Amino acid sequence: MRVLGLISGTSADGIDAALVEIHGFGRTIAVHWLAGMTYPYPEPVRSHLLEICAGQALSLEDLADLDDTVASVFADAVLSLQANAGEAELIASHGQTVFHRPRQAGLGYSIQLGRGAEIARLTGLPTISDFRTADIAAGGQGAPLVSALDACLLSHPQHRRCVQNIGGISNVTYLPPWDRHRAGEHWPELWGWDTGPGNTLLDIAVQRFSQGQLSYDQNGAWAAQGTVCQALVEHWMGHPFFHQPPPKSTGRELFGWHYLDTCLAAADTYQLSPADCLASLSELTAVSIAHSYRTFLTEPPDEVFVCGGGSRNHYLMQRLAAHLDPIPLLTTDQAGLPTDFKEAIAFAVLGYWRQQNFPGNVPTVTGAQRPMLLGQLSEPVQLQA
Repeated sequence: MRVLGLISGTSADGIDAALVEIHGFGRTIAVHWLAGMTYPYPEPVRSHLLEICAGQALSLEDLADLDDTVASVFADAVLSLQANAGEAELIASHGQTVFHRPRQAGLGYSIQLGRGAEIARLTGLPTISDFRTADIAAGGQGAPLVSALDACLLSHPQHRRCVQNIGGISNVTYLPPWDRHRAGEHWPELWGWDTGPGNTLLDIAVQRFSQGQLSYDQNGAWAAQGTVCQALVEHWMGHPFFHQPPPKSTGRELFGWHYLDTCLAAADTYQLSPADCLASLSELTAVSIAHSYRTFLTEPPDEVFVCGGGSRNHYLMQRLAAHLDPIPLLTTDQAGLPTDFKEAIAFAVLGYWRQQNFPGNVPTVTGAQRPMLLGQLSEPVQLQA
């Protein structure tokens, strides 16, 4: 089956669309990469999304309009990729997260815009969406949801591996040795959680320091000009999230504009330049990932594979390699899985599994009480005038 996976991450910098061919059932699937593209949001839409994520109020009518607008852009991404790579048989869309509240006293809550029914109507293709709700209803965090895909495509029969996604928020999957070609009825003992900020604080800081002229620090070149303030990083690492045991997930609600304000307020004491601040924020991402491994894994991995936008940040990768040394730091490109589209591929697989009635969540990762079918199917409907 040709499945087209869609996701726009925490940074809301565009829609990643990945077209793959999937065969097999459950844990024994084979995934063949066909094509991918990142489809940009129109700037007014992106700006509005970031304002909403920053806490700007909007009416229910405006929320409904934005939901449809995001769905329309996602549909445009589908049509654009199909024009160059051929048609899909199924769409699997994660949507755009605008609010994520992990489980506290009761159930968690998570909102993704870009409703599947509208994507199905606009593309004429069956669409699976709303992947997080079922896991949350089972007492889970609703995130991370990519660990099962990591196990299927990146496990090694002899090596312990970590798959580290560095998007706006960073998350990890720990893979024990497992021969996925001889998969039985159960997953291996998988672990996964959000490790903390990835690019989100860096991107917001760059926008602020450049007065809106830049949206991110390309290759980490600006941060590389600065000097890390170790005392400040140690202070930032006192945040309770970094010491909270898994399962755990987070988002801009915790590591967003307000948190950056507190970071920069603490930095005032040290009279840092913008480059020093960016170097120190990069160090926070790298240190928090390494700290997470040392604190929550019983054994260190033999290899770490990085994906997501952070894998293109040369300075950040250098700092992460330094903190993980002597563990080899690789990218999922080197394992045959495109770093820029791994998350979109993961949701293509989750959509495929939903069609097969195969549970897509991993309870040891999300904290759910049991495996669940993830996602809701919307069939295309032709409306009469």
